[in-house]
Amino acid sequence: MLDRSFYEKADEIISVHGKGKESLIPIMQDIQSVYRYIPPQLLSYVAQKIGITEAKAYSVATFYENFSFDKKGKYVIKVCDGTACHVRKGTLILEQLYKELGLSDDKHTTDDMLFTVETVSCLGACGLAPVMTVNDEVHPAMTPDKVTETIKKIKEAENE
Repeated sequence: MLDRSFYEKADEIISVHGKGKESLIPIMQDIQSVYRYIPPQLLSYVAQKIGITEAKAYSVATFYENFSFDKKGKYVIKVCDGTACHVRKGTLILEQLYKELGLSDDKHTTDDMLFTVETVSCLGACGLAPVMTVNDEVHPAMTPDKVTETIKKIKEAENE
């Protein structure tokens, strides 16, 4: 069961976008921007509030790759696995992130909920390959050493 504050925040977001079915995607985007994921119970609540079926809400949420029902860390790191990044050894970037953060193909978020690592098909920055983003901030021409440096800087900033 979610805390009451989740439902209050959803009501606030719904009031901004309106209760029409056309508001579903902007509402989901705002919820995800607040919590870094969409709590399934909250999606059911939103569906009821805007007058659509849960099935419709879930079909939209699962159709778009950008929406997630899994809790994510404070820092979401996306590693490009597009052709340009792959050819320029982007897989080494992912391997170094897994090593630095104790993650794997099966475990994407650190236990402290600080980092989530995802692979994506393309980040649209092929000329900067290999590329990763940290909370949508682009990190171009990555190397395993740059990965280590980036993670170290984030951790240091968190400890200040």
